[in-house]
Amino acid sequence: SVGLTEDQKEFQKVALDFAAKEMAPYMAEWDEKEIFPVETLRKAAQLGFGGIYVKPDVGGSGLSRLDTSIIFEALSTGCTSTTAYMSIHNMCVWMIDTFGSEEQRRRFCPSLCSMEKFASYCLTEPGSGSDAASLLTSAQRKGDTYVLNGSKAFISGGGDTDVYVVMCRTGGPGPKGISCLVVEKGTPGLSFGKKERKVGWNSQPTRAVTFEDCAVPVGNRLGAEGQGFSIAMQGLNGGRINIASCSLGAAHASVLLAREHLTVRKQFGEPLANNQVAARLMVRRAARALQDGREDAAVLCSMAKLFATDECFLICNQALQMHGGYGYLKDYAVQQFVRDIRVHQILEGTNEVMRMIVARSLLQG
Repeated sequence: SVGLTEDQKEFQKVALDFAAKEMAPYMAEWDEKEIFPVETLRKAAQLGFGGIYVKPDVGGSGLSRLDTSIIFEALSTGCTSTTAYMSIHNMCVWMIDTFGSEEQRRRFCPSLCSMEKFASYCLTEPGSGSDAASLLTSAQRKGDTYVLNGSKAFISGGGDTDVYVVMCRTGGPGPKGISCLVVEKGTPGLSFGKKERKVGWNSQPTRAVTFEDCAVPVGNRLGAEGQGFSIAMQGLNGGRINIASCSLGAAHASVLLAREHLTVRKQFGEPLANNQVAARLMVRRAARALQDGREDAAVLCSMAKLFATDECFLICNQALQMHGGYGYLKDYAVQQFVRDIRVHQILEGTNEVMRMIVARSLLQG
């Protein structure tokens, strides 16, 4: 909490207390039984964590990106998988709040901020992961509706959530032909694949989402036609900070677990802690840049996501190593942090894509 304001220290304390009491005791059970802890998420929403950086007039907390990073880092010490879903949900609500009309904001945001309803982000497709601008899911306008056809892959919360923020093609090829629609659960033509079996992130369901002649009102489009790719990328800038913050929390918890396990080797934790501090500083710098609307915010978010998720995975993995054979047993929480954090190097833009973004920025000078 060095360098934080008194308010930020209070947010951090509330989140750490919630993580310790409401999440950590159940983390292993949620993982083993693949439980989506809806009631716990709604308890978190009562503390303002359902729409952390959403405007207060529609039920959000109105906090900054740095405040958000601090909260997600703290919550992840209790359960990284559950916090990561919360970060995706928050990103979706922010997209509706920021790019939606007044009518859309008031229709969708209050129930999402309270987590009475849950949201999912639908960008990735079976044939377009890193190359998101090549997505094929189509939305053909017919009168006052769009008819959606296509499928999305690896959707967090898919099948269990209520609102799907979907990137789809309303125009020609490339990013300028993409629009953003909000699709509500129960819409005819919306269906879901089987629940994926995953290495980690087991407290949140992941499924394919399929659209077959799925009619969505034009009134559910966020922004203008062709603005969808820009909306998706702006959402991901914040999403990258959020997921990096979840990695920081996992690393912090893993260092503490290793120190507790190896009380006679207190000196081992120093290099791990140093790496963690460097990652935290980079994430918080990016959060401030995004909040301030700086021109270099997108590349700083990419740098933070790349460095924090890589370094924090190494920290968690080294903490497991310090447990020896015990670290490989499911009786010890450190192995779950390793499993849950590994996917952070893949989602919200793979770290290979993050390197490309950073390199492009350097070459452009």
